[in-house]
Amino acid sequence: MKKLLLIFFITPILLFAQKEQDSTLGKWIPKGVAGINISQIAFSNWTQGGDNSITYSLVGNFGLNHKTESWTFTNSLKIAYGQTKLGDENFKTNDNEIYLESVLSHKLGWAVDPFFSNTVRTAVAPGYQYDGNTKVEIANIFDPGYITQSIGFTYDKMESFKSRIGLAFQETFANEYTGYTDDPDTEDEIESFKFETGIESVTDAEFTLDDNMLLKSKLRLFSAFDRMDTWDVRWDNAITAQVNKYINVNLTVLVIYEKSQSIETQIKQALQLGFTYNIF
Repeated sequence: MKKLLLIFFITPILLFAQKEQDSTLGKWIPKGVAGINISQIAFSNWTQGGDNSITYSLVGNFGLNHKTESWTFTNSLKIAYGQTKLGDENFKTNDNEIYLESVLSHKLGWAVDPFFSNTVRTAVAPGYQYDGNTKVEIANIFDPGYITQSIGFTYDKMESFKSRIGLAFQETFANEYTGYTDDPDTEDEIESFKFETGIESVTDAEFTLDDNMLLKSKLRLFSAFDRMDTWDVRWDNAITAQVNKYINVNLTVLVIYEKSQSIETQIKQALQLGFTYNIF
């Protein structure tokens, strides 16, 4: 009798838990967050030196995910554009990026799953190199642009940590700024397209540092087979401290090394107050 009562009470609980677990299967789940980050300083009758400044960046993070019993299809899109103004100088672009990533993986019951991914990287708008109020355009949308396909194996059994590695095919496009695509060995021809085959590794981590503080980190590595001694590195980090539903404080650090762009490591760091709105 006790066993029958136990089955009577436990069975609905198990059925309910199973239903909750599978509630997203077969559905397209959108997500979207838009925000503006601002840092500003202003002086009036100030005798200790300094100059007015304002920096802003507009950021949109969007996603569309689909999951079945055997397949997982994730899509993420980051759009960022920002400017800085110091004193009487004109506004200068400090953030300018589109990053689109799609990953399709198949569950086989192994420790790792096979996947196929496609990544698109380019600028949102014209980018400039500045010397005072003088600016020289050095980049534009898909000038250069990078598209990378990768096939291999992914580990995504943890909510806070995902990593994948695979054979990659990277295409670089350019129109005017062919320094990113030109082959120096072909002196009589300037190439506006470059195709590379190599290895790509992408790792995503997300950790809760406190009740209202979140760390997100994304590390991408790529090396072509003909230059395995040189790796392209993109390490994007963000710590967000939530003040309330709409206001947060953001610390971002982006580290990039791509020899085609610069032989020096590029670092961008920002500490800003942010206003966010959940669209989905």
